[in-house]
Amino acid sequence: MLAGVPSLLAASTVAEPHPGMMIPFALLLAAIAIGPFINRHGWERHYPKIAGGLGLVTALYYVFVLNAPARMLHVAHDYVSFIVITGSLFVVSGGIHIRVKGEATPAVNCLFLLAGAVLANFVGTTGASMLLIRPWIRMNKYRITAFHIVFFIFIVSNIGGCLTPIGDPPLFLGYLSGVPFWWTVEKCWPAWGVAVLGLIGIFFCFDTKNFLRAPQPVRDAETARETWAIVGWHNLAFLGLILTAVFLRNPPGLSEALMVLAAVGSYFTTPKPVHTANDFTFAPVKEVAWLFAGIFATMVPALDYLESHATALGLDSPMKFYWFTGALSGVLDNAPTYLAFLAAALGREHLSVNAPADVVAFTAQQGPTLLAISLGAVFFGAMTYIGNGPNFMVKSIAEAAKVKTPSFGGYLFRYALPILLPLLVLVGLLFFAK
Repeated sequence: MLAGVPSLLAASTVAEPHPGMMIPFALLLAAIAIGPFINRHGWERHYPKIAGGLGLVTALYYVFVLNAPARMLHVAHDYVSFIVITGSLFVVSGGIHIRVKGEATPAVNCLFLLAGAVLANFVGTTGASMLLIRPWIRMNKYRITAFHIVFFIFIVSNIGGCLTPIGDPPLFLGYLSGVPFWWTVEKCWPAWGVAVLGLIGIFFCFDTKNFLRAPQPVRDAETARETWAIVGWHNLAFLGLILTAVFLRNPPGLSEALMVLAAVGSYFTTPKPVHTANDFTFAPVKEVAWLFAGIFATMVPALDYLESHATALGLDSPMKFYWFTGALSGVLDNAPTYLAFLAAALGREHLSVNAPADVVAFTAQQGPTLLAISLGAVFFGAMTYIGNGPNFMVKSIAEAAKVKTPSFGGYLFRYALPILLPLLVLVGLLFFAK
């Protein structure tokens, strides 16, 4: 996924899967949604078996029924690339400790979220999330609630990263396919401004109410008493190595090897007290690795079916591409969803996603459609915990820090649908309504 031509569509000539093969994906989503709620300890013990087992069902179907082992090998390559960059950023950011003393005011929190949204475009949403979630928890430790975690996911882990191809995996895949690097900044910043500033404004209202309800000693610990210090500066060099590796497309495997090298170097050169201060464990990345192994495998029939029937969906306007891309990005990983709809859009123009020259021509001729696909993938990745890789990692880190987080359903029904979705409707009306 991170080097070479995007491969999720490279083996798209296989026979169409039976629609019933989307059931394992639906079962996995249901398990993620209700498993922790029904029996948290049982889920924590058995989620690797559930995710791995359902993924294996799909893999065996493609290998032995459709006779398409190459399709699953391509998906395995994408998964390895995904987990390598996610894991390496997790390890390196875990070696950087941002020490915060004092309790943040709502204004400081808003500035922090805005800074995180900007930073996400330079180090990716995964890098920014892993670097900032721990100080975010510490600076709000006396009054932190579920909405602090949710808005962090909305802004830093997703929407903030839509200004550059580095910011979010879907945009990087577009860049690898041929979308000019600076096109993203030039075309996405107005919608980025509306979404980020809108969410920060809503957060300010929530946080002000929360702050005023806090005990007086907490409200007295204002910005003037806040002190900041950063330990583990040397890990910025490892972070730079990871970001450099992202752009190395040849030879195959070099990019991932350098990322692993950076992670190993960071882990063994970071003093133990820094890891202790960050409450660093491998549990969050382990959870993401298992769950997304199942997600990457089980979502293949859904993606293949989508690609085969894209024309039947009547995708003939930027608004439709925005909503269809967005709706599926919330429940599928948003990177392959982006590629599927980009391929569908190019196919309508008799162009190919695997030909960079075609993608460049499409960008020039059908800019609004590409913008709709880009915003739909990035923005709607925040709708659920599985829409984008960092979402689950932030949830896991928060839970490890004893912060209460919403369940899968609670996140969707208490926050994403009533708060985020209306703002995304506004973005659609402002930028894609004729």
